[in-house]
Amino acid sequence: MTQIIKSLAEVSSRYDALFVDLWGCLHNGVTAYPEAVAAMQTYRAGGGTVVLVTNSPKPRKGVAAQLHQFGVPDDTYDAIATSGDSARAAMFRGVVGDKVWFMGEPERDAGFFEPMEVIDDPVDITRVPLDQATGIVCCGPFDPLADPAVNRPEFLFAKQKGLKLLCANPDIVVDRGDVREWCAGALAQLYTEMGGESLYFGKPHPPIYDLARRRLAALGKDVAEENILAIGDGIGTDIAGAMGENIDSLFITGGLAASETNEGDQPDPARLEAFLAEKMASPTYTIGHLR
Repeated sequence: MTQIIKSLAEVSSRYDALFVDLWGCLHNGVTAYPEAVAAMQTYRAGGGTVVLVTNSPKPRKGVAAQLHQFGVPDDTYDAIATSGDSARAAMFRGVVGDKVWFMGEPERDAGFFEPMEVIDDPVDITRVPLDQATGIVCCGPFDPLADPAVNRPEFLFAKQKGLKLLCANPDIVVDRGDVREWCAGALAQLYTEMGGESLYFGKPHPPIYDLARRRLAALGKDVAEENILAIGDGIGTDIAGAMGENIDSLFITGGLAASETNEGDQPDPARLEAFLAEKMASPTYTIGHLR
């Protein structure tokens, strides 16, 4: 059964590295959480390594710029692994062909198509209308507040053409401040339910954890699985991914699951137990907010 803790410091000395989610843990999509930032700074000051592991469709430099905008200082973390970078690498290797129909916000997601020097002989990607596409690249909905079902006509056509959908962000929803928005994962889920094929590269799927380990290795850190702690508020992404990778996890209940689990600032034990049983999840530790 999960252990409810009051602060990361209660257990952090057991781990050499943290894989830390962003949205709902370090910030709310608008501004940083000061206690969470302080917890990361304290952990790093004690010799620990922090890799931010996020389902953002942005390249890591785009995430770094966003963190600066939200007020997350550079000394909060050591490296960043993004779902976007994992998905971009697959795209430039040709998993959805060379002509793609793009779903997302063109200005926000423009960095997704920037060249990747680490890819040998990359595919020359062209963005085209759906009827000319060899595949779909989905960074998010055109309108994050609209029901994903509005995309059914396009998805029906794409499925009939046998197009694969590359999902750059497996999250279903995210809370931007007090507003809940749909993410690319909701569209990929719908496409799969309609009989299409969706390809995932973020949490809880293995590619992003491989990238996170490579980020650790690039820092000269050789960390065993039992010495890594994954932290996040997504029961179906952060916690499910950690369980799949056989690494310990800290579930932040004050994010996406706050209404189902929390009583004030901390999880209510009975409500938490019922929630975890329903989701068939077993995080190592649980806390209301990262601090």
